[in-house]
Amino acid sequence: MTQTYLTIEMLNRRYRPTLMSYFLKRTGSHGEAEDLTQEIFVRLSAKGGLLVENPDGYIFQAAANLLRDRYRRLQVCEDYSRNEQNQSDFLTDPFTPARILDGRESLERVMAALRALPERTRSIFILHRMERMKQREIAEMFGISVSAVEKQLVKALAALSRAREEV
Repeated sequence: MTQTYLTIEMLNRRYRPTLMSYFLKRTGSHGEAEDLTQEIFVRLSAKGGLLVENPDGYIFQAAANLLRDRYRRLQVCEDYSRNEQNQSDFLTDPFTPARILDGRESLERVMAALRALPERTRSIFILHRMERMKQREIAEMFGISVSAVEKQLVKALAALSRAREEV
């Protein structure tokens, strides 16, 4: 086959109506169809024209690719908007005075439960949970077995769990 060179003017006369129809059927918007058609010609003008064996196939493959890119962009925008909406729904739970009071009371119950623990149990719990010390290190520090540390942690967690459940 021979390659044919088509200028932008020739391409515009030959393909604009067909491209407009193609895009209009797929987008349902005359404005979008015009924009997409124009985008095809902008891309072709960057090349200065077209030199291919099958200009019809080339033009409509480019149009299909452009449409596919458009749908991908729209999908990304929709996903972003949906994510933003979900985030704003999550963040719209205001800090009402009642909610703040509930939080403070809950924290006070937990602190009271911690204060009520025996000194050694409280220290082991704080070292493990707050200071992120390993149970083995705590056991060496107190001169007890790792099993004894585990029992103290279970005792502390049970007391804190009961404090959270109290209303």
